[in-house]
Amino acid sequence: MPGLRGPSDYSREPARHPCLRINAKAPFNAEPPRSMLITTYVTPVDLFYKRNHGPIPIVDDIERYSVSVRGLIEHPKMLSMKDIWDLPKYDVTATLQCAGNRRTAMSKVRTVKGVGWDIAAIGNAVWGGAKLADVLELVGIPKFTSTTQSGGKHVEFVSVDMCKEENGGPYKASIPLSQASNPEADVLLAYEMNGEPLNRDHGYPLRVIVPGVIGARSVKWLDSINIIAEPCQGFFMQKDYKMFPPSVNWDNIEWSTRRPIMDFPIQCAICSLEDINVIKHGKITVSGYAAAGGGRGVERVDISVDGGKTWVEASRYQKPGIPYVSDDENNDKWAWVLFEAKVDAPHSTEIVAKAVDTAANVQPESVEEIWNLRGVLNTSWHKVQVRVGHSTM
Repeated sequence: MPGLRGPSDYSREPARHPCLRINAKAPFNAEPPRSMLITTYVTPVDLFYKRNHGPIPIVDDIERYSVSVRGLIEHPKMLSMKDIWDLPKYDVTATLQCAGNRRTAMSKVRTVKGVGWDIAAIGNAVWGGAKLADVLELVGIPKFTSTTQSGGKHVEFVSVDMCKEENGGPYKASIPLSQASNPEADVLLAYEMNGEPLNRDHGYPLRVIVPGVIGARSVKWLDSINIIAEPCQGFFMQKDYKMFPPSVNWDNIEWSTRRPIMDFPIQCAICSLEDINVIKHGKITVSGYAAAGGGRGVERVDISVDGGKTWVEASRYQKPGIPYVSDDENNDKWAWVLFEAKVDAPHSTEIVAKAVDTAANVQPESVEEIWNLRGVLNTSWHKVQVRVGHSTM
């Protein structure tokens, strides 16, 4: 692509916040400390988790940068940034979450393959850009289209990001055309993050944002858009980011038997406490995030101070001081919900959090029942240990 190139090594990586916990250096994968994650509803750009598969691409000339839209359509086009900027701009507050969030905890049950993430491979940002539905209209695809006249049913996003998993080819992923062409799905070609141009780590100059779906489908450093008949056949759609039962191992896995993960399930985690904590008194503030995929709301967050025997309901909010109601049309429906509960812990104990979404989906109790060899979608109850005074557990 004119104006965009991928460096062949890691010599020109951007500067990053010094507090980030680095899970892999090359390619760079990092997350913020959990306590910093919930200090604000909108995650600062420098504290937003970084997920990469190769060196960060570099834009040489924004004037020459363009994205091709082609495939099973009548009128393929090359779109410049000006073409994208000229479309109506939308700001969508949406939470992105890596499918491997909380993988480290799953690996403690049985070893899994993948970057080790704590609970902060998630972030909430205000993404600014053009709706993909408007972009598709430029190439003759009306809104709410599920199949083009030429048989296109899926929209594939191809990055300039070259990765070893694709044998040196580009990272790519796809979503159904019915979702891409639906303006209410809020799929964006984003050029802003929190009111500023995207930085290099997060996809400058243009990336896809697919709200409510695992982060792997929100392709950064967009190179081209292809309208195709079948889902993308790339590595990360066909041989990764699929959910297998605990009985499947690397000897008996059959990738074709499972569909690619799209919506992320209901998730919550405690960010105000570490895995093991020592406190001087019995009053504790338990706070964290909850997120439901697919645009569903967070109906409830339950907190237990006795390992799950009894529960209290946490307060929930998006805007500080305004209680969150799960079916309120003024909510940011693609965004996380922050929660807080003040509890008494008179003795050493296990504190647990679990969330329920508006479809009554609830987090599973144990990691064991959802263990899978790639360590994805660990949405089990989040548990932390508290020791009061100098007691031992």
